[in-house]
Amino acid sequence: MTQMPAADVPGMGRRQFMNLLTFGSVTGVALGALYPVVSYFIPPRAAGSGGGTSAKDELGNPVTLSGWLSNHSTGDRSLVQGLKGDPTYLIVEGEDAIGSYGINAICTHLGCVVPWNSGANKFMCPCHGSQYDAAGKVVRGPAPLSLALANVSVEDDNVFMSQWTETDFRTGEKPWWG
Repeated sequence: MTQMPAADVPGMGRRQFMNLLTFGSVTGVALGALYPVVSYFIPPRAAGSGGGTSAKDELGNPVTLSGWLSNHSTGDRSLVQGLKGDPTYLIVEGEDAIGSYGINAICTHLGCVVPWNSGANKFMCPCHGSQYDAAGKVVRGPAPLSLALANVSVEDDNVFMSQWTETDFRTGEKPWWG
């Protein structure tokens, strides 16, 4: 058996070229289809240095401190989309300040959204009658635990939320939701 000289080595054949072209096209389409699926499961990160998630209004727009305070008065508790998209109450503490914490509106009994009752000055769950005080501490069952908290911070007029890891100031215990 004789070996071919290097100059006589044939180039890539048509079949190999078509296989490479087909493989490349299929791979490109598959990666393009998988990108939105993968990005859906990765939580969005805001540009804030604290690593928090941008609070969003009911339309999905980022909440700004100036915009929020112009539409909400002192003592107001209104919902935004907080961590993981959960409904979270922002608390207006004054004409130029919101609270340093947000209250997750998901009832710890069966997961209903708990509305704020301004007349009674507490959160009252419509599903089974659980009640929480103004800070979200459970005062009447059947809910077993207080509402979860989230840290609220403001950077460059943008409102951010981050995971609450400190001791729960309402109970003096480690947070159950962490």
